[in-house]
Amino acid sequence: MVRCPGCSKRFKSEQSVTCHLSQPRHSCLGWTNDLARLSDALDIPAPPEAPPEYDTFDRDYEMEVDGDIEEFPGAGEVYADEIDVRRTEYFDGAAEVVGLGQSFLDVFDQDEYTEERKDNLYYPFATKQEWKFSSFLLRSGMSMAGIDELLDLELMRKVPLSFRTAKELRARCEMLPSGPRWSCRPVTTSHLTKSPVRLFYRDPVECLEALFSNPTFHDKMDFSPRRVYEMSARLVRVYDEWMTGDAAWNFQSSIPHGATVVGTVLSSDKTTISTMTGDRVAHPLLISLANIHMSTRTKLSSKAFLLTALLPVAKFLHPTKRMRGVLQDRLVHQCLNIVLKPLKIAAAIGIMMSDPIASIKADPLDIEAYFLECKPYRLNGVSEPFWADWPLAEPTIFFTPEPLHHWHREFWDHDAKWCIIAVGHAEIDFRFSVLQPVTGYRHFKDGISKLKQVTGRTHRDIQRYIIGVIAGGAPQKLIIAVRAMMDFRYLAQAPSISENDCQRILAALQEFHDHKQSIIDAGARRGAKNKTIDNFYIPKLELLQSVVPSIRQVGSIVQWSADITEHAHITEIKDPARASNNNNYDPQIVRYLDREEKRRRFDLATSLKETLCTREGPPADRVDDNEDGVNDDEDEADEEQEVSVDVSHGGPRSVTNYFIRANRLLQTTHKSPPTPPRSFIAYSTAINLTHDPNIRRILVDDVADKFCLPDFRGALADYLQREQRLKGGLHGIGGPRQALGPCALPFDYVQVWFKVRLQEMSYYDRHLVLPAQTVNASPPNSEQEHGRFDTVLVHTDANYEWPKSGLNGHTVVQLRVIFHPLSLRREHRHSWEDDALAYVERFDVVPQPDGSQVDHATQMHVLKRALRSNGLPMGDIIPLKQLRSHVHVIPRFGRVADSRLKSTNVMKYSSTFYLNRYFSKELYYALSNSY
Repeated sequence: MVRCPGCSKRFKSEQSVTCHLSQPRHSCLGWTNDLARLSDALDIPAPPEAPPEYDTFDRDYEMEVDGDIEEFPGAGEVYADEIDVRRTEYFDGAAEVVGLGQSFLDVFDQDEYTEERKDNLYYPFATKQEWKFSSFLLRSGMSMAGIDELLDLELMRKVPLSFRTAKELRARCEMLPSGPRWSCRPVTTSHLTKSPVRLFYRDPVECLEALFSNPTFHDKMDFSPRRVYEMSARLVRVYDEWMTGDAAWNFQSSIPHGATVVGTVLSSDKTTISTMTGDRVAHPLLISLANIHMSTRTKLSSKAFLLTALLPVAKFLHPTKRMRGVLQDRLVHQCLNIVLKPLKIAAAIGIMMSDPIASIKADPLDIEAYFLECKPYRLNGVSEPFWADWPLAEPTIFFTPEPLHHWHREFWDHDAKWCIIAVGHAEIDFRFSVLQPVTGYRHFKDGISKLKQVTGRTHRDIQRYIIGVIAGGAPQKLIIAVRAMMDFRYLAQAPSISENDCQRILAALQEFHDHKQSIIDAGARRGAKNKTIDNFYIPKLELLQSVVPSIRQVGSIVQWSADITEHAHITEIKDPARASNNNNYDPQIVRYLDREEKRRRFDLATSLKETLCTREGPPADRVDDNEDGVNDDEDEADEEQEVSVDVSHGGPRSVTNYFIRANRLLQTTHKSPPTPPRSFIAYSTAINLTHDPNIRRILVDDVADKFCLPDFRGALADYLQREQRLKGGLHGIGGPRQALGPCALPFDYVQVWFKVRLQEMSYYDRHLVLPAQTVNASPPNSEQEHGRFDTVLVHTDANYEWPKSGLNGHTVVQLRVIFHPLSLRREHRHSWEDDALAYVERFDVVPQPDGSQVDHATQMHVLKRALRSNGLPMGDIIPLKQLRSHVHVIPRFGRVADSRLKSTNVMKYSSTFYLNRYFSKELYYALSNSY
């Protein structure tokens, strides 16, 4: 197999790679262009040219191969069966290259200090070390007084610095090459305000150019609209990136041949600056490029959203409160007209547009009369919306559904309230409180009915459990209605959506409408003062009708979630405000951001220049002697980490890549790896154990007593007999116990771990590594009277593989012990001596009365504990490498939950469970798509 040097996709031959690179509109073409530009500086040979016979290919189509991941030992040949071949049709004549433009470094070298940086790359700082120290101070958040105090220390006086005060440091920062510059202008309003209105803004075209030329987005942008189909027959469309939607294709059809469609993403929402007291509010306007791949645009570390304006939040003196709100809305559109005028000009060149048609007769200057005219049309009274004279700007297209506020907020405002009323406040709180906690996820120990100031993250945390919690406690049709809405949300949040998926989304929405009357019949729809409501006049519910049409126009909806821009309020507004003197915020915020942007651009440019000027390669990959010597539950500092934002969770997290760790450990030759391996790969799952076991040495019979497993010794004997026959094959779980009575074992002691980490790849993007999930198997103690044993999915049939096969070929089990035998010293070693093992107890799927495998109302599998003839749970020992994924189960509470249940005993005393497919979207897609 040969890899593409641009995107790392695998091909059968070098000629296939050449053809792939020669695609005229493929992102890898940018890689070859950049390589050609750098070849003189680095003596890199130019990439091979396409063979002459390539001109006979159909240039309007490309066979795009998706589904690969980084090649890890033992997994490559298995993944070859999963390659998903799609047919892609590109828009002919789009995004033509008309010449060599200015690169990021070209722009960087155009300021007045370019000559000084030829001798000193880090000018106006004396050395690289001084710049690194200065960069740290600039981003540390320290006040000027704090920096002055630091620089005035006796130790710091001995350091040869070219600046001695914070003021001098900031003065040098102002000399760094600048990005888009800030402007300030007064804004005239039709009505008096408490203070003058000032608008701080940057040219949005310059901001887009800065994003467009940013080298960190190299190979992470689309330039040509495309239509993607599941198969070469082109029957089923697939929508993911913005460029795969109909809107981008239609825009391209409306502009001159060879032009490039640039999608502008604007996000604006007010945010509070002051903490605890005061009413200081900022109204940021963020801008980004829809051309940037969603996986990159939705990462905080990518800085794909730039602050382009601080819209004024004026206090109008109008006597009517509602009219003050109308005037503020008008002011927002007035300022947007000012800020976005350059974008309108850019969009209008060469395009003729007709005037908009007016439909309201009242005088816009008479705001009260005008507002009354607007009210029947559900309009807010803005007479001149900012998009009115923007070519190709159609509100029905660019106002996309927004998951955070439209779906998750709708869930909390309505669905969750219906469930609380239908089940009862005390009952639903009790059910949430007794669920067994899951490491890394919120546990609602006090329930949910009394939650206040609930965030989007909390909305999603409640969604994980709500269907299983209300099952049996609410009317069946109400459960179906709420579950259908949950299906709608989970399906619509997929990063890649086919036309078949669109039909499933529509079907889920229709199922809700078919059963929504049950909510009113149960008296669960109530308003203010607990008054029953007999209608579904819910604007957010009505907006759901536009989701599928919007997917077809602009691609996957999850990429337009406000999670990333809401978090940007912290980095773009709140952090700069904290560094101010708490007076006159706006100018101080923009100065802070200007310095920060200069610092980042200078860091990037000097790093690029330093790379071009030296031919020293990076140090060879190595594994430190103590790489595995970690006992902590947190992510290890010595691992390669990727800071990302999961838009379904709304927050940044550092993802330790255990696939890379396992790969490195296998390549280590300077020392003997520990036995069993602490990090290894089992098909699509990376499995990690801490270097030191929780119990280094314990007798087999003591394990049986400590973990309450009376047949542990017999299970070990059965495992050893099976292993002699299977020779490393898959072990089943169940069947009669072969070894009876006191069994002789070739070892007396084992070492035991209380937890294991499982890491998987994203269901839709096999290049995306998900955060590792900690799975517990800890014995009873003072806090956990019955121990803490999580549930996992185990691979039992070689004809199926997770996640594409779903539950087929897999078994849900409770993980009871993780251990490794400490064998006696001898020359011959057995295969089981190199593996970590696990004792697991099996759950069986309960067939439903209608013959299906899932419960009709919840659409979840019903599980029961498998028992032996003596009434003990059916447990067996398997290699740890058969584990595939953490799964979550919820007890079947029935009409009323047993009051004796607690979070520490619920798994012990419950016999039937729901396999909770809503616990994560990855689990949902795997279980749903395998039906």
